[in-house]
Amino acid sequence: MNNHLTTVGMGEALWDVLPEGKKIGGAPANFAYHISQFGLSSQVVSAVGEDELGKEIQENFRQKQLKFLMESVPYPTGTVSVKLDAKGIPWYDIKENVAWDNIPFTPTLEELARRTQAVCFGSLAQRNRVSRETISRFLDAMPDTNETLKIFDINLRQEFYTKDILENSFCKCNILKINDEELAVISVLFNLPHTSLQERCRALLTRYHLKMLILTCGTDGSYVFTPGNLSFAETPKVEVADTVGAGDSFTATFVASILKGKSLEEAHRLAVEVSAYVCTQHGAMPTLPDYLKAKLS
Repeated sequence: MNNHLTTVGMGEALWDVLPEGKKIGGAPANFAYHISQFGLSSQVVSAVGEDELGKEIQENFRQKQLKFLMESVPYPTGTVSVKLDAKGIPWYDIKENVAWDNIPFTPTLEELARRTQAVCFGSLAQRNRVSRETISRFLDAMPDTNETLKIFDINLRQEFYTKDILENSFCKCNILKINDEELAVISVLFNLPHTSLQERCRALLTRYHLKMLILTCGTDGSYVFTPGNLSFAETPKVEVADTVGAGDSFTATFVASILKGKSLEEAHRLAVEVSAYVCTQHGAMPTLPDYLKAKLS
């Protein structure tokens, strides 16, 4: 990876209010934090409110030595009430009209885009026009090379998406990450073939000219599709504390591995191993043990 380039997690930065207390949340921050644990330069791009919760997020990132570009805007810092079911699966109540809905596109952000080799973004942060347009402009300003990675980690939440938002994101990304439940929704919205999971993923890969499509199926394993290859990995059986942030750690580890020159299969195996570890910990941003970090040293 070019030392002058960076990786970015872009979108929502917020507090997950969990049963045991509040923890920093938001997929972009989780992605950026985990990718930084493998020694890659990374930043979180979002917005926070002019309030104590916003200051706490920034201070928390400083303590984690996680770089960020977060404008303070006249909206409250985002919060999400998270409740876990008996299997540790999270349910989210996501507050609306908050700071990360209003991420401004600034000259500083445009300059960062021109230095970004990989960005991960989702559908949730595009629910409001301001942040949606900012994300679109950021993607357009990134280097136009074969090495540039634009990862759309779809993350469907509640009713916070439309077909148009998804279509535009499919067209702008070159890596799509989706789970089996989301694939079922997408299959209906986009009239995918009523066939196997693999054939529907192949249809998306072809329709949107993607480099890769990552499909996670919970305990039933995960797949990585490319135009000429397929990797499958089983999901390890672990004692689950909660699954918050596990998918983001998978994405971050996979991208870090690809950027560090690992093969598709090697990247996939390590992503599965890291996400399984994160499931054994509480919260979305546990510190990874040295033996995992060393696999990409």
